[in-house]
Amino acid sequence: MKYIHTLLILFGTVLIWSAIHPKDYFTWILEVMPAIIGLFILIATYKRFRFTNLVYGLILIHSWILMIGGHYTYAEVPFFDWIKDIFDQSRNNYDKIGHFAQGFIPAMIIREVLIRQKVVFSRRWLNFIVVSICMAISVSYEFIEWFVAELTGESSESFLGTQGYVWDTQSDMLFATIGAIIALISLSKSHEKMLAKMAAADQHENTVPPDSGRMPHPKGTF
Repeated sequence: MKYIHTLLILFGTVLIWSAIHPKDYFTWILEVMPAIIGLFILIATYKRFRFTNLVYGLILIHSWILMIGGHYTYAEVPFFDWIKDIFDQSRNNYDKIGHFAQGFIPAMIIREVLIRQKVVFSRRWLNFIVVSICMAISVSYEFIEWFVAELTGESSESFLGTQGYVWDTQSDMLFATIGAIIALISLSKSHEKMLAKMAAADQHENTVPPDSGRMPHPKGTF
């Protein structure tokens, strides 16, 4: 619980910083809302389905990326403006970090849910399904951006963050796909070890002496 409490404090601290004089409050709400919604979902499901510490840590990092983008807007994050100038790039590429994370972090969330809910048993099919779902999430997000743009007109420019790049939508989806693949390649083994430890701990907790008066309480189910 100490680890979770620390993550919540770090989440709240950066969220408060992000909300103080952002570039545009409408854009801030649009960018940060997924992190806030995700937090409420995780809190609501915590007792029924606790993720590994790895996944919770990754979710925090993804939330920070959203909060930073919401504060400055993705097209004007100062550090990436500096990178743009140093390497003579044509645009601020912080949004590509965001879309890479949009594949990287959900890949581990989806992987854990599919394994622990025993939806997929073949690891080969698991990787294919995880990447496919991440691609679907990325496509859906682009649909949402399009919908918001149609509703809000010019005020959506900061939210879209295309910066005049004609292939921005396609490259966003590509970065999300690459992120999902790299996550599976780099973190699957560590994730497996954490899942094994969690399963062993749950099994030990559910092994209750007959005269204890307690019923085993299975975890990891929605």
